[in-house]
Amino acid sequence: MNLFKIKKPETSVVPIIISVPHSGTKFPSDIKKQYKKRMRNHLDDTDWYVDRLYEFAPSLGITVIKANLSRWVIDLNRDPESVPLYNDNRLITSNTPITDFYGNAIYKSKDVEPDENEVKRRLNTYYWPYYKQLEEMLEERKKQFGTVLLWDAHSIRHKVSTIQKDPFPDMILGNNNEKTADPKLIKSALEGLQSGNFKINHNTPFKGGHITRYFGKPENNIHTLQLEMNKILYMDDNEITYNNDRAEKVQQVLLNTMKNLIDTLQKI
Repeated sequence: MNLFKIKKPETSVVPIIISVPHSGTKFPSDIKKQYKKRMRNHLDDTDWYVDRLYEFAPSLGITVIKANLSRWVIDLNRDPESVPLYNDNRLITSNTPITDFYGNAIYKSKDVEPDENEVKRRLNTYYWPYYKQLEEMLEERKKQFGTVLLWDAHSIRHKVSTIQKDPFPDMILGNNNEKTADPKLIKSALEGLQSGNFKINHNTPFKGGHITRYFGKPENNIHTLQLEMNKILYMDDNEITYNNDRAEKVQQVLLNTMKNLIDTLQKI
């Protein structure tokens, strides 16, 4: 099974990599039946269709990498030791989750939940290969251009009460309190996101996950930004069906943002 899919630029390459770590839906055959069938068929925590929102990116010279495995197999945006990324009492799943975001068990029984050895196996087999691929692409672009931006693309349900009581804003740009990217890139991204009619938050309630924090080293000319967006921006209110009319408005904002970032990268 291929762990990820890479879409290469269709025109002159630019120093931006888009990562989509949570849109995968596949399960390795050796562990697939350990999960509750009802949960596996629904995959509520999946970032549905996020890769589709960025289908324009290769035409701008951007490389896109999308993970194929479900985040319930391995969560690529969690700490490898499952150290919590937040300390505000929200529900935080591990790199090998045993529940969904609402605390519902995803395995058939506790007997088949991943133990320490299984966690290590999944990290070595599924987690670190994605990181290695990202690292190689970032280093290649940095060598070519002198600097590079990793954009980590996510979405989340309109409301998840185990994370916060109120509905989420439309979009949240995260950069670990401005530590993972040059201020000019952060400003450029915010201006692009604000080109539409969406409410944009900055680092609240999401500051960027492990991918953003792990790779973001502005002092080494590797910049990272995470965008979390509300699923009802581009899906029907049931958060199941892709809504073309809504999605087109989101894509225009994303397009504006990427163009802004390409211009800004040439100046830093």
